[in-house]
Amino acid sequence: MMKTKVLEIGALVPDFKEESLLVLFNETAPLELKDISVIHRFEEQPENALQQGTTLVIGDKEYTIQKVGEEANPNFESLGHVSIYFKDDETEEILPGAVLVTPSDFPELNIGDSIEVK
Repeated sequence: MMKTKVLEIGALVPDFKEESLLVLFNETAPLELKDISVIHRFEEQPENALQQGTTLVIGDKEYTIQKVGEEANPNFESLGHVSIYFKDDETEEILPGAVLVTPSDFPELNIGDSIEVK
């Protein structure tokens, strides 16, 4: 359905583990956002890929998408941008450009890893 490859991991990405937040951006990410973002390149251009109930695979971990903000798919398709919240509380409010996934087990990412939606 959608596959992307990790190119860069911003220096501040590990700091967001406490917030259970992972920010993705494609290579057009503004310089001021690169430090907090995982920069990736699509292998297949997504089309409405982020859907409630689908599986998000990050590296070797699988997550279930529980909530999808109304801007998540348009932002992801045009900018490769989405904020992923890893929470076990499905009642958590999310921003329009975000998705909420379970379980809350934050992934360890490496350059070259793939991110997929199945």
